[in-house]
Amino acid sequence: MPGSEPAALAAPLLPGLGDPPADLVCPADAIFDRTRICADLRTACDGADGEAALRREIVTVLGAARNQGMAAIADGFAAKPFEARATTRAYTWLTDCLIACTFHIATTKLHPLPAPTEGERLSLLAVGGYGRGEMAPFSDVDLLFLTPYKITPWAESVIESMLYILWDLRLKVGHASRTVKDCLRLGREDYTIRTALLEHRHIIGDADLARELHRTLRRDLFKGSERDFIEAKLHEREQRHLKQGERYVVEPNVKEGKGGLRDLQSLYWIAKYTYDVDDVEDLVRLKMLRPDELATFQKAENFLWAVRCHLHLASGRANEQLSFDMQVQVAERMGYADKGGRRAVEHFMQAYFRQATRVGDLTRIFLTKLEATHAKGEPLLERIFKRRRKVREGYAEIHGRLAISNEKKFLSDPLNILRLFEEGLRTGMLIHPDAMRLVTANLDLIDDDMRQSKEANRIFLGLLLKHGNPERALRRMNELGVLAAFLPEFEPIVAMMQFNMYHSYTVDEHTIQVISNFNQIEHGELDEELPVSAEILKRKRLNRKVLMVAMLLHDIGKGRDIDHSVLGAQIARTVAPRLGLTKAESETVDWLVRYHLLMSDMAQKRDIADPRTVRDFAKAVGSIKRLDLLLILTVCDIRGVGPNVWNNWKAVLLRALYRQTLTVLEEGIEALSREVRGADAKKNLRDALPDWDPASLRTETARHYEPYWQGLHVTAHVVFARLLKDIGDDEIRIDLHPDEDRDATRACFAMTDHPGIFSRMCGALALVGANIVDARTFTTKDGYATAAFWIQDAEGHPYEASKLKRLEQMIHKTLKGEVIARDAIQTRDKFKKREKAFKVPTSITFDNEGSEIYTIIEVDTRDRPGLLFDLTRTMANMNVYIASAVIATYGEQVVDSFYVKDMFGLKFYSEAKQRALEKKLREAIELGVERASAQ
Repeated sequence: MPGSEPAALAAPLLPGLGDPPADLVCPADAIFDRTRICADLRTACDGADGEAALRREIVTVLGAARNQGMAAIADGFAAKPFEARATTRAYTWLTDCLIACTFHIATTKLHPLPAPTEGERLSLLAVGGYGRGEMAPFSDVDLLFLTPYKITPWAESVIESMLYILWDLRLKVGHASRTVKDCLRLGREDYTIRTALLEHRHIIGDADLARELHRTLRRDLFKGSERDFIEAKLHEREQRHLKQGERYVVEPNVKEGKGGLRDLQSLYWIAKYTYDVDDVEDLVRLKMLRPDELATFQKAENFLWAVRCHLHLASGRANEQLSFDMQVQVAERMGYADKGGRRAVEHFMQAYFRQATRVGDLTRIFLTKLEATHAKGEPLLERIFKRRRKVREGYAEIHGRLAISNEKKFLSDPLNILRLFEEGLRTGMLIHPDAMRLVTANLDLIDDDMRQSKEANRIFLGLLLKHGNPERALRRMNELGVLAAFLPEFEPIVAMMQFNMYHSYTVDEHTIQVISNFNQIEHGELDEELPVSAEILKRKRLNRKVLMVAMLLHDIGKGRDIDHSVLGAQIARTVAPRLGLTKAESETVDWLVRYHLLMSDMAQKRDIADPRTVRDFAKAVGSIKRLDLLLILTVCDIRGVGPNVWNNWKAVLLRALYRQTLTVLEEGIEALSREVRGADAKKNLRDALPDWDPASLRTETARHYEPYWQGLHVTAHVVFARLLKDIGDDEIRIDLHPDEDRDATRACFAMTDHPGIFSRMCGALALVGANIVDARTFTTKDGYATAAFWIQDAEGHPYEASKLKRLEQMIHKTLKGEVIARDAIQTRDKFKKREKAFKVPTSITFDNEGSEIYTIIEVDTRDRPGLLFDLTRTMANMNVYIASAVIATYGEQVVDSFYVKDMFGLKFYSEAKQRALEKKLREAIELGVERASAQ
């Protein structure tokens, strides 16, 4: 590494600094022209008057040199965007040069010491990542000032002057001043310090002192404590993964996340500590890694370092989080392009997650090798549970893991590859990495003959259905490439990221999460949370094979130009029979994949209080058997999107749609007739208001039109009855109440009706930062507007009770005109920085068939705080009456569905009227996007 030993002087002012590495991303002189810069420094030293002036001159010269060097490296890296190692070495070399110059000036010009004593020796070492010679553009510079004994006043002065210069150069310096004894003492107490010392590298100063530290650390600190160090590093890794996310999350931390650089560095630290290796290539000699695994290590490391360096340069600062906006920029810098119906950023992130997965594979292999040499303690599960099921012939148990007893015999039958995972599930044992290595090296055995084999497909379906925990087998098969080899149709979605804020996982991981959710329901773990799904599984004989295959294939068509549900159904027609399903079963799988979004779309984008919605859905589903299968697939699918996507709101909608559709399929559409439901609603209201006199009850039940009785629960009817009782013409009455069943706050409004009132309410709620998830508005026969909104706070939860009073006061002000929503909302209607990279095309459709009396206008576009207000204000200006609005949000995308009539109470049949309204809505959306993007 640069500067590791004294070498010939390149210039008089850089004694002790070695020659630059040969393999840099651009010429060494372009990074730091030592001849020229040393001459400039000499001139600066000669011309400066006093210590402060000299420091300023030095900072000026070195600051210019640093800027020039940083620019040269950035240009070289831009030209060779995957040359990470050459780039990190270049940043290390530039830093070495700056520090060596600063050290030399501090010791010879600022604080010269003509005759130093033995105790006034000073050695400067790089530690941590800088010591390893791996630096990103804005990495910290960790320095160790090493002295033989207690720090002398001279050494103190040198260190202080150096730090002031380095800080003025805007380097992020972490520093420690210690003796060799200090290093030993502190290293014993703190594993972070011990790890930093593990990677020390001499830069400049007393080389003998640096060598003494190296010998002492190895002899008195590292030797004999290998096992403790390994356990500490593995515990640190587990804690890091818990914090960052155990799964491969869609905004990963390149340095600290699962499969990131820190995981690779941890392997190297353990190897260096245990075996005193200087390079990861030594692990092949030690038989810890095979040559092909070393190549995988180096490829993953190079890719991740390239990503990290580009991330720093794109951010203009030290930044390790690949947030959505940064992903777009890094993908562009690395040369990825749009193709095959997918954006460049999606191709880039798929490559990222595949490398992260390989890092996980390497970690498992390496750690098991450590167990074999007893350097690491036996696995925790092995320590707790000593008794295991006896393994079948052909397998063995090694360190509590399932191993292959005869590799040659194992490979003689390709079906053994699937049987290995079957045995792992049967015994509950983890598969030994040597067995995994054997599988990945022989994936070519999985050919068309094996894929068509009835026995192979029987084993594969057994993995899904027989052993109670298919998630573990599927995830390991996916990581090793077996799943994609056996189901080639699955390969395109492996590590495929969907570039949006809705999905938390890659497509393959989402698929496994969906199956995991089903497994939890089957095992009774979600009975309270999902009572209807649990009841279906317990009371009805579902075809588990159909459901499991449908879950496995439901998103298999993603990432192409065609609708993924349509393409997925086409793929299912081929795959399901191959897996051994009958013609009828295959047809059901085909239907489930084709319509796996139908139930969530109907529940979240349509008014399920409208009987037409339920009738159309029941007609599409056709049978109770399909309804049951679709509900469970829908629930598992939504829960598999991300940890915070499923909530009571979605649960209530799906349960209501399921129960109403079940009624239609069992008893016919007449069971949902408006008249019957209206009569029941009025009776329920009378029962809920026993203290009301008959005249008041007659007034209340007579003042509303039929849709009012269909569209709201009796609890809302009671609220409105009280709000409307004796209301004045100029009064605005509001009731805010937590609706815990729906994970929202219900906001009920009653006031005199007038044009645009719905829009004003939307504006008032937008101003207080409320997210509207559902809305109903009705007009009474005596001219009052009654509107019910379900709202959530910025975190997607009901408002706390303590905040409701203030919320009501602010809404009142807006509705009374004391605050003009159109003006006030301007400053709040903006996109967050990390959200600006998303592109959501706008789609506006008019549906005159989905409701008996309304036109449904569906607006699918980019979400933002003021969108609903803009849309409803535009409709009000076009004399559109809005009866209800259903809002479905999917991350940055929103689908707002409005049930509307024209000013004459008719549907929008005229294409000319539709085109005119669509044009105005698009203009409002575009203006809003411009405003939100500009802030």
